[in-house]
Amino acid sequence: MGVFNIGDKVETIDDIISGTILKIDGSKITIEDTDGFILSYLEKELMKVGGDIRVTNYEVSKIKSEKETPKKRKNVVLKAKERSAPKMEVDLHVHKLVKNSGNMSSYEKLNLQLETAKRQLEFAMRKRIQKVVFIHGVGEGVLKEELGYLFRRYENLKYYDADYQKYGMGATEVYIYQNA
Repeated sequence: MGVFNIGDKVETIDDIISGTILKIDGSKITIEDTDGFILSYLEKELMKVGGDIRVTNYEVSKIKSEKETPKKRKNVVLKAKERSAPKMEVDLHVHKLVKNSGNMSSYEKLNLQLETAKRQLEFAMRKRIQKVVFIHGVGEGVLKEELGYLFRRYENLKYYDADYQKYGMGATEVYIYQNA
């Protein structure tokens, strides 16, 4: 790949560790984290932070296919009562989540949106709310893809595009199966 240079600020993809690159040896990168520890990672385990990050559609689809682990879904027919059940709406637009997002990076905004979605989804599960609509907007589709990845981690739900007439293309509805 060759996207990293010594001195670049990086974060790990699967952990909450950030630091500065000290040494690059092939695909092995040595960083000093913010606490002063020296750690080694593979190039694919890190992402550059700060500045503009450009990702091609090919790279997004490649990462998406790596993340996907299909699970068996139960095919359940909804009863009339369940179809008309009230929905919970969660607006994930950044300006609805924080007062001032001007000093936040795109990465921080996306993480805030995903943490909010996960927290609200688990709240709905605890409170036995069957339908939740996540309003994510249209944009470039990154948040929608990441939400799909989040929802696929749960076996007791299905998700699909929300009502087009009400939300347009910018919302995903989640149906949570309730254990009787």
